[in-house]
Amino acid sequence: MKATHYDVIVIGGGPAGLMTSIAASAEGARVCLLEKGSKLGRKLIISGGGRCNVTNAKEQDELIKQMPGNGRFLFSVFSQFNNRDIIHFFEELGVALKEEDRGRMFPVTDKAVTVANALINRMKRQGVEVRLTSPVEQILYEEGHTAGVLLKTGERLSAPCVVIAVGGCSVPQTGSTGDGYAWAKAAGHTITDLYPTEVPLTANDSFIRDKSLQGLSLRDVELTLYDPKGKKVSTQEGDMIFTHFGLSGPAVLRQGHYVSVTQKKHGPTPLSLTIDLMPQKHLDEVMAESWQLLEENPKKAVKNVIKGYLPDRLIPILLSKADISEETTLSHMRKQQWRKFAQLIKAFPLTITGTLSLEEAFITGGGVSVKEIDPKTMQSKLMPGLFFAGEVMDVHAHTGGYNITIAFTTGFVAGTHSAQLAMATLQ
Repeated sequence: MKATHYDVIVIGGGPAGLMTSIAASAEGARVCLLEKGSKLGRKLIISGGGRCNVTNAKEQDELIKQMPGNGRFLFSVFSQFNNRDIIHFFEELGVALKEEDRGRMFPVTDKAVTVANALINRMKRQGVEVRLTSPVEQILYEEGHTAGVLLKTGERLSAPCVVIAVGGCSVPQTGSTGDGYAWAKAAGHTITDLYPTEVPLTANDSFIRDKSLQGLSLRDVELTLYDPKGKKVSTQEGDMIFTHFGLSGPAVLRQGHYVSVTQKKHGPTPLSLTIDLMPQKHLDEVMAESWQLLEENPKKAVKNVIKGYLPDRLIPILLSKADISEETTLSHMRKQQWRKFAQLIKAFPLTITGTLSLEEAFITGGGVSVKEIDPKTMQSKLMPGLFFAGEVMDVHAHTGGYNITIAFTTGFVAGTHSAQLAMATLQ
């Protein structure tokens, strides 16, 4: 049976694959997008809590800082298509965007489906052929060059350029099940160790085990992680929530990367993490104003005096750790004892045992080694005609619109250059 021919075949219907298909077809290439599921953009639609944080408006240097997984690899990518270009791209599609805290950009509709539909409609207008429920068996390599793909149905599709944009292993219900790694390996690529990032943390403190803090949210706190030798690894600020297994929320997810890499280095040993409940205040300020509350209410039990100063459910735990009875009044309190309480407000300790699994993470750390990918084109240095886009590569970022920025920008560059290479082979 004769193979159907295309200029570029894109595997994966997520944000990276959609942008790749748009960029490639804009160059005039005949593009086929293959998606093994029955729907495009599944991960896109659930991103940002269903609102889709399409990018981040911060300056480039700050973007790179928020990408601890080989962010510097993206300098060449950003010189061709960056976060500003993403904003302009969506505005041209008629998707109005708004900026929220920390530079996060959302559609004005607050609906991820608005973003997904805009991408899908643009792709279809440009003539991209979409094949749903079309899982790929293998990528075909012939005479040292990419030749096309073989579908699980046995059908062969030929193309001089193939782009792998299938994501990592995280959120497998959206179709990201690590298929791309085997195809890259077959072309000679190295797959660096995979690990969970942008992932909730597990803890074994008594107040976690007895669920006494479950559901408690803290806003604008600061989390500091330490390695087994007591050296500070990372400080992340933002919001968090206590869960039945440990911690979650934006600031916690950012620490997920550092917990994973620290335990990769030192082994699966518990790590210390502290929460600064009032990062905007110095210890002396916390000490002074909380002591003043005691002086203003000398006959009241301490647990009642500081109600409103701290979340109610944290008060008995903090007092216990400071060895202070909840019923103590000012006349029975030593200032040094109270200073210990103030110190706990500035550094509430937890024992982190690890993270949730890779499948439960939002992003996969590790992947196709970026040392083997041309940063200017996203083409394999080992196999001509093979390109990569998005999370399948060993590139990742913190939460806040940074990972989808990687998907869109690498997708645009991979699509543009794969199309140009394919079109050049026709001349």
